[in-house]
Amino acid sequence: MNFQEQMNGYKQQVEAYLEQLPMSGAPEQLKEAMRYSLLSNGKRLRGILTLSSCEMAGGSAEEALPFAAALEMIHAYSLIHDDLPAMDNDTLRRGKPTNHVVYGEALAILAGDGLLTHAFEVMAQSAHPRAFDALREIVKAAGIGGMLAGQTLDVTMQGTEPNMDLVRDIHQGKTAALLTAPVTAGLILAGASPMQTESGRRYGYHLGMAFQIVDDLLDLEGDPELMGKTLGKDEEEGKLTWPACVGVEWARQDAEDHIRHAKSALTVFGTRAAFLQSLADFSLHRAQ
Repeated sequence: MNFQEQMNGYKQQVEAYLEQLPMSGAPEQLKEAMRYSLLSNGKRLRGILTLSSCEMAGGSAEEALPFAAALEMIHAYSLIHDDLPAMDNDTLRRGKPTNHVVYGEALAILAGDGLLTHAFEVMAQSAHPRAFDALREIVKAAGIGGMLAGQTLDVTMQGTEPNMDLVRDIHQGKTAALLTAPVTAGLILAGASPMQTESGRRYGYHLGMAFQIVDDLLDLEGDPELMGKTLGKDEEEGKLTWPACVGVEWARQDAEDHIRHAKSALTVFGTRAAFLQSLADFSLHRAQ
């Protein structure tokens, strides 16, 4: 099986699990708004990282599915809130009108809240013996010292002079934290050693940093149709981005360096790391 076939296989597993989530107790309007964003055509990168990392360390992708789904729910919630008028005020996401455009701001906020809390409910229902340890990794990454910290810096420091240390902190929290947690959570579920888990943590960090740098570059040079969202807003709104600090060419080089470090971090896994190393290359050269 080649890389693309593996990628598609993991994606299909995650999407099938998300499709059958009952979301019991949710009023129909809330459920509809939650599913609108959750089931839109996303990359499923966080879910794929969870399943593939678990399998890389000898675990079962099936046992990791609740955590893969939870990470996709957390990601979807963050996008709903990020698109709100009070945040980035975006009207297009993945080629579709954003959640608040379709359902209104109040229901969009509730849909985001619903996805976040339901993610923890799904993980807490797992009978896996290491479920709590994996859940703790994900909570930390999504919380006040992870994604929320990066998002806070992103919105409060907008329009200030580009500063490399600050941009690094924004990228680490905003993006790298929630690309590291799937890897470490998957490894923990598989019973990986502390050394292996730390190797996965380094991989996730460098992958996440490169991913956000590429996102910054695509906002400047990408194809709006492929991206499925409005481009050029970072520069227009004075967002602190990597290219704003070092320029486009140097940003490309920095992204390549991060990918090289990410791949190197997985040498402890030998040939079992082939898929995740290919995924790192894929992330560097993506067009969306």
